[in-house]
Amino acid sequence: MDDAEIGYLSAVDLARLYRTKQLSPVEVTQAVLARIERVDPAINAMIRLTPDHALAAARRSEQVLMAGEGAALLEGIPVTIKDLHPTKGVQTDHGSPIFQGTIPDVDAPFVTRLHAAGTVMLGKTTTPEFGWKGVSQSPVSGITHNPWRHGYNAGASSAGAAAAAAAGFGPLHQGGDGAGSIRMPAHFCGVYGFKPTYGRIPSWPMSNNDYATHVGPLTRSVADAALMTQAMAGPHPWDYSSLPTPPEDYASRLGASMKGKRIAWSADLGHARVDPEVADVVAAAKDAFTDMGATVVPVTPDWGPLGPTMSRFFWAATFSGRLQYLEEFGDRMDPGLVALIRSAADFKVCDFMNLRSRRFEYGAAIHSFFEDWDYLLTPAVSVAAFPADRLQPAHWPQHEWDWLMWAEFSYPFNWSGNPAASVPAGFTPDGLPVGLQIVGRRFDDLGVLQASAAFEEARPWAQHRPPLPV
Repeated sequence: MDDAEIGYLSAVDLARLYRTKQLSPVEVTQAVLARIERVDPAINAMIRLTPDHALAAARRSEQVLMAGEGAALLEGIPVTIKDLHPTKGVQTDHGSPIFQGTIPDVDAPFVTRLHAAGTVMLGKTTTPEFGWKGVSQSPVSGITHNPWRHGYNAGASSAGAAAAAAAGFGPLHQGGDGAGSIRMPAHFCGVYGFKPTYGRIPSWPMSNNDYATHVGPLTRSVADAALMTQAMAGPHPWDYSSLPTPPEDYASRLGASMKGKRIAWSADLGHARVDPEVADVVAAAKDAFTDMGATVVPVTPDWGPLGPTMSRFFWAATFSGRLQYLEEFGDRMDPGLVALIRSAADFKVCDFMNLRSRRFEYGAAIHSFFEDWDYLLTPAVSVAAFPADRLQPAHWPQHEWDWLMWAEFSYPFNWSGNPAASVPAGFTPDGLPVGLQIVGRRFDDLGVLQASAAFEEARPWAQHRPPLPV
């Protein structure tokens, strides 16, 4: 196999090839690192590689596998970590000149768990400054290019992870999602992104995004996402909002029939603008569930239109704590982030608390809605990829910081904590990927993975690869 073939192998396939001694972790790690070195200059998905760390881990895994016993869940499987999360001894910039050069002395808990599961960390993936926007650029790393079209948005804030998955930089890529930043880049890059139930995977340091930031995988297959979720999940004392339940064996239980499932379908949540080229792909994709025997019913949820005003308020409030940095660093920060921070300067505590109560009511309305449905289907994002030097597509209203206008489908389920995924649903006439969002009931992570796997089987996507150098 050449480097590209190895880079696109799934974790499931790699584990099988390790067991049969057709490949070794060292061979795979060397091949994937070589592919990244060759291809990433055109993409910029990796803010830094950790080859020494990776090869040392690969050698340890190889010894375990040669011994024939004691192999962990993801023994010898390559993984990348987003640059917003601490990695012991490995520089973590948060995409910002404020923290550029920071070297943590501890791993985030899910990083520790991935190491314990036997993964091989290849390096850190790019993110916008503090993960504030849905566009793949930062003042530290510049533009991360969509593998399907150079110069176009790969999504954010897990843009580097999604671009790496699409480009064949190994099978497993960690992302974070505070308003859609796993599902959005999955949509833009044509890969699978899974946001588990809030608290399923512990997040530390805990985000000031008020119980809305989730950790999850970006992969090219549902089975790989299930394995990675299983490795990272479970309670942890550093995150007191983590769920007090052990992880399930998700990967062995993916095969489930959709026959008889009750599925709601909303093209716009009652308010969202969607580009026709995206709407057409997603509307056709939803029919796969009807073909599988599910009952798919169009709905217009009454809670949908209540989201936009709150989302703009809370997104600005979340980043207002960075106001302290503007005097020293403002001229080196992302101008859109600076505008966002300044927009919250006059917010009042009483307004925050009143809107917070309304936001919790909004989440409760979503949970009441799901009493009647197994799943909800929507577009993952309102637009296909657009030039990454813009905050909004040229044909959309322009604003100095509001990118949420084209991402109205994602943040509701950050607030409610429901599991949600973006599955590759097809391509626009211009050849850009489009994602279908599958949302499940809170705590039904397995159900969303099963629905995703059923769709994957009905409408396979992993055979599609972007036009990159071999």
